Amino acid sequence: MEDEVDRLVAAWRRERPDLDVEPLEVLSRVSRLARHLDRARRIAFAEHHLEPWEFDVLTSLRRAGPPYQLSPGQLLTQTLVTSGTMTNRIDRLTKKNLVERLPDPSDRRGVLVRLTAEGRDKADQSLAGLLDQERAILGELSRHQRGELAGLLRQLTAPFDNIPG
Repeated sequence: MEDEVDRLVAAWRRERPDLDVEPLEVLSRVSRLARHLDRARRIAFAEHHLEPWEFDVLTSLRRAGPPYQLSPGQLLTQTLVTSGTMTNRIDRLTKKNLVERLPDPSDRRGVLVRLTAEGRDKADQSLAGLLDQERAILGELSRHQRGELAGLLRQLTAPFDNIPG
């Protein structure tokens, strides 16, 4: 079975035989797959009237377990955005009644962000929709192939996930 990347690689090999274009065989496919995944995520979230960033914040809180709350700093770490961006996102989610701000009992100046019942429902429903979309994307692979691919991708992503700062 041939795909668009095979055609792209063949063209580069023809036009630039002096270059080793082998990385394109993997990373162009990862890039194309990321675009398809982004499209699938947007569809899944739109069904629940959420933006991808809203899903990221809500599911970070949901994964925290009861009482489904984190400090803004913990949310920054999990979602990889700046402090100003996170403040704006918390404000917007608060206005939609999906999260609430509470005083942090261990830090008089701090706050905690807690998922509301409505926010928890949105997180749960949108996650289920996302998993349906992702299962469809992975449908051509066996369970064994999915595990193998996950391990290989982990090898590539782990060094980026473990960079300080």
